[in-house]
Amino acid sequence: MSHKAGFVNIIGNPNVGKSTLMNAFIGERLSIITSKAQTTRHRILGIVNGDDFQVVLSDTPGIIKPAYELQNAMMDFVKTAFEDADVLLYMVEIGDKELKDEAFFNKIIHAKIPVLLLLNKIDTSNQEQLEAQVALWQEKVPNAEIFPISALKNFNVKEVFDRILALLPDSPPYYPKDALTDKPERFFVNEIIREKILLNYDKEIPYAVEVETEEFKEEEHIIRIKALIMVERETQKGIIIGHKGGALKKVGTMAREDMEKFFGKQVYLEIFVKINKDWRSNARQLRRFGYNQK
Repeated sequence: MSHKAGFVNIIGNPNVGKSTLMNAFIGERLSIITSKAQTTRHRILGIVNGDDFQVVLSDTPGIIKPAYELQNAMMDFVKTAFEDADVLLYMVEIGDKELKDEAFFNKIIHAKIPVLLLLNKIDTSNQEQLEAQVALWQEKVPNAEIFPISALKNFNVKEVFDRILALLPDSPPYYPKDALTDKPERFFVNEIIREKILLNYDKEIPYAVEVETEEFKEEEHIIRIKALIMVERETQKGIIIGHKGGALKKVGTMAREDMEKFFGKQVYLEIFVKINKDWRSNARQLRRFGYNQK
């Protein structure tokens, strides 16, 4: 029996639903989903296995014009998504008219691999608007197959997945067949805490924060985790902690509950807050956090 395998990379503007789609394909919450833009910072692989296939999905940061070193590193993850893809998923939402970066857009329309253009959030549109958007994107990206979808409502998601399988090359699997992702447990601890910060704080705070797991000890019935929230300034530290520690306690409780679901085991979580001045513009710090791979 032949076996298919390949890399399917998802790109698009911030907040178009890339993470929602990947999680819908996989059935696990590997990528952060919130209503805020720029929630995905890394390139996250999620793996879907069947008897005769392995789809290696890649969720990438939303395409932006970088303003500081961290965002440059995030865009490097998007660039690599073009280099190893067997199928490219270019995701837009109803109302979108262009990609935020012309160079990336040129790469899409001149891609030598199959491109599926996914027009997401169609549950927020009417038939007339949908038809106009399909016509617009057919003209802009003539090399793409267009699929109207709703990742959130799971509409047309199976049809897209079936088309991906049809396009994948015959190949042995790239990862063990029981693998779900290429990321270690600590990565998901960091992402879960960062998601709760995105949900509970406004303005610049979530974007000035990095999370690092200092300790991850798995025992028979419990996982003991010590995590560090890093901010750039003293005022940000005060906001994260909140009055009498209330804000930090709320983040910790929400994160622990999610971790217990994710790992299927009781979690004891300790979180500390530390100032790491200007880490977003510091190449050495960014390498430490897994951003700059150069």
